[in-house]
Amino acid sequence: MARRRKNRTHLKGGVASNPGAAEGVPKSFVIKHGQVGTSLAQLVRDVRKVMEPNTASRLRERARNKLKDFMTMAPALGVTHLLAFTLADVAPSLRIVRLPVGPTLSFRIERYSLLKDITRTSRRAKSIGTIEYLSPPLLVLASFPQPGPGTPPHLTLLMKTFQTLFPPLSPKTISLSSARRVVLVSYNAERGTVDFRHYLITVKPYGVSKRVRKVLEGATAKSSSSHGILDLGNEKDVADFLLRKKGEPGPSSDGYESAASSASSIAGDDADAISLADDYVGRNNKKGQKRAVKLDEIGPRMELRLIKIVEGVPGKEGNVIYHELVKKTKAEVEKQKAEHVTKERLRKQRREEQERNVARKKRLAEEDKNGEESDSESEEYHEEGQSSKESGNEAFEEGEWDDDEEISEGEEGSEDDNSDARESSEDEEARRPPPKKQKTKGKR
Repeated sequence: MARRRKNRTHLKGGVASNPGAAEGVPKSFVIKHGQVGTSLAQLVRDVRKVMEPNTASRLRERARNKLKDFMTMAPALGVTHLLAFTLADVAPSLRIVRLPVGPTLSFRIERYSLLKDITRTSRRAKSIGTIEYLSPPLLVLASFPQPGPGTPPHLTLLMKTFQTLFPPLSPKTISLSSARRVVLVSYNAERGTVDFRHYLITVKPYGVSKRVRKVLEGATAKSSSSHGILDLGNEKDVADFLLRKKGEPGPSSDGYESAASSASSIAGDDADAISLADDYVGRNNKKGQKRAVKLDEIGPRMELRLIKIVEGVPGKEGNVIYHELVKKTKAEVEKQKAEHVTKERLRKQRREEQERNVARKKRLAEEDKNGEESDSESEEYHEEGQSSKESGNEAFEEGEWDDDEEISEGEEGSEDDNSDARESSEDEEARRPPPKKQKTKGKR
């Protein structure tokens, strides 16, 4: 009996893991190049987690790899964005490249915090598993000016670049349970920087105290020895656990929480309360339930300053659309545009010349191939002619008659031929030198 073959289909973010399954979904490479430290290498890994599942999480860079290598490999894998981190003389830098034709945005990383730093300093640290990264995050753009005649064009391009990094949001088709993370990109007009934050969405019961939430949600591993079971062995009454103030040794006449004292422990206010439109992850988060939504920052955190926007990709740069440090006059801008037009024209001419050379070489190769085939055919024809002649000679040697041959007096002709043959043989014998005598060794 043949062995049954098991077909594995790994679903990542609700889409099969083959390249052509999800059309129109942006994919990214997050890489480091050059000599970078351990902190920046860890930042690259943290940003990869933010961009999951539509990124190469286990991509390994080597010291001899260039940006050109990744840009050459990207189109075959359907990669649309390249995020390259490097360590410059002033500060770490980030380049966001829109593949395959650009533009390229260069940022200076003013400040950054790693995922582990945010977790250590947070009062409510969340343990993040792999389920949260199976779906792409939601993108929130804040404090960006609306596109218009008075808005600088580089800000509009900056906003659209971050929009294209993540899949578009469709409220009608999105599943509520897949919304697990949020990426916040906010523009700080005073500093001229962009803040990059990463949050985890948490849903909690609305209008109840912390002790009641423990009963509803279950105990954590830190608060009890067994998972999901509260330890109420030292309590005389459930009210002692639910209504007692924090730090009180036991119930007393005024030892229960009042409405004012418990207001601070209520999870959220009316602005945070929503009615779930669908079932969400977590206990008792059913459709129609009133819940409070919170955002817990999980990192990483970056403060980016836009330095330059260039048309094209690294190695094939075009015009400089925006530069924060270098300001040019209109004459210099026109001169730069003319230089880029001339360079592009020369590049196009070289490409056309190369294509013509390739076509000419292919044509010559085909002609040489046809010539060799004709030569081989003529050689075959020549060999066939020789074989036919040899066969004819063999036929004549065997004594076959030729119809065109004239028969004359055979006796006289034969005698003359024989006499001529004898005379020629005698002349050859006269010209031939006498044979040498063989030397023999005699016995003495």
